[in-house]
Amino acid sequence: MANATNVRVRFCPSPTGNPHVGLVRTALFNWAYARHNEGTLVFRIEDTDAARDSEESYEQLLDSMRWLGFDWDEGPEVGGPHAPYRQSQRMDIYKDVAAKLIDGGHAYPCYCTAEELDTRREAARAAGKPSGYDGHCRDLTAEQIEAYEAEGRGHIIRFRMPDEATTFTDLVRGEITVQAENVTDYGIVRANGAPLYTLVNPVDDALMEITHVLRGEDLLSSTPRQIALYKALIELGIAKTIPEFGHLPYVMGEGNKKLSKRDPQASLNLYRERGFLPEGLLNYLSLLGWSFSADQDVFTIPEMVAKFDLADVNSNPARFDLKKAEAINADHIRMLDVKTFAEACAPWLKAPHANWAPEDFDEAAWQAIAPHAQSRLKVLSEITANVDFLFLPEPVFDEPSWTKAMKEGSDALLRTARAKLEAADWTSPESLKEAVLAAGEEHGLKLGKAQAPVRVAVTGRTVGLPLFESLEILGKDKTLSRIDAALTKLTA
Repeated sequence: MANATNVRVRFCPSPTGNPHVGLVRTALFNWAYARHNEGTLVFRIEDTDAARDSEESYEQLLDSMRWLGFDWDEGPEVGGPHAPYRQSQRMDIYKDVAAKLIDGGHAYPCYCTAEELDTRREAARAAGKPSGYDGHCRDLTAEQIEAYEAEGRGHIIRFRMPDEATTFTDLVRGEITVQAENVTDYGIVRANGAPLYTLVNPVDDALMEITHVLRGEDLLSSTPRQIALYKALIELGIAKTIPEFGHLPYVMGEGNKKLSKRDPQASLNLYRERGFLPEGLLNYLSLLGWSFSADQDVFTIPEMVAKFDLADVNSNPARFDLKKAEAINADHIRMLDVKTFAEACAPWLKAPHANWAPEDFDEAAWQAIAPHAQSRLKVLSEITANVDFLFLPEPVFDEPSWTKAMKEGSDALLRTARAKLEAADWTSPESLKEAVLAAGEEHGLKLGKAQAPVRVAVTGRTVGLPLFESLEILGKDKTLSRIDAALTKLTA
């Protein structure tokens, strides 16, 4: 097995559909392990499935890697000594290796039809025996092969598994032993000559001298097969060593089920569109199976890289908790300096997100409100609804908020508050707070109750940014005009 020096890991997704968070977690752990050990990250594209792979998904993968801040040492757009890094461009390599495996006695043609395989599997199950491939074509004679060929039968290529148990030490799960009867001969080349994942993935790892394979738990069952293939490749002089394997825990979704690509909360694009920061999302995803420390959940990505150790990866399934992801992202938003925060919000301050006319956007008002907004957001997309009252000619009333805030007597309160705000010092939010507080006292209300109708009259909502700072930035004339409009609406 490989040693811990000269670490070479790989991230090898298939370009099918939108990237999902489980894939990102795998990429993160590989990237962090490479960077922690001053090793090499190989970014490889497994695009041999022409029916499912697409160039659009390939471009999305590259874009997502860049957005997340992952850099790679070898791969697309970077190159490297083992190019090309797209499997669709390496078919001649796989064909050559398959031929060498056959010539070396490690693989053989299998002429069994799908119907024959199903019949024999059912018979094995009925007899209480393992239902894997029964080795029917393992030792065909030249005459039998000739007869099958004469029938016009097609064939796949199967790898010949050894007849002994496979034992390996998983970097996350410890020592694992799998008995030979549970891992039967398996296909490596389709009948049409196309290589299967079971061949191309280990061959690429071997040729690219990968030292550590960190991947999802769902691939654990294929490890004994791959180890056997590595041994054959070493015997043939194609591979130098067998990599270490570490199988990362499942990411669970709703109902204790593995989070799948079909789950709405699995899509990376969803978090990007909602305004998660890459650092916030990666911080949360790193906690799905790994622990920074017993008392710290929020940290920077450089801090994670400095501390990342596979010994701290937990083998137990990890549940994806959207609320915790949002809370951690909120912490990362607050960690930004105000200038960076304001720049990060820019996409949500214009079409198609903004519901105000571009010419009504006030840069000075935005810069003034930004520090107050920064402490309130969980995701950047929330900024649009929080600041729209500044840029719209009049607030858009949220009817449930209106009903909740505008109770009996609210018109009298608003008239009092208007009078006191008109007389207040508008150079200080504290003065505006005192005006509303005084209005509330006249009507027997504490500040929280008194400010609710004012907030809804001015912003349209019961919840939002700090009220008195917002009023100061909006300005006296607009504030009083909106209170007047609310009074008209109340008495209509």
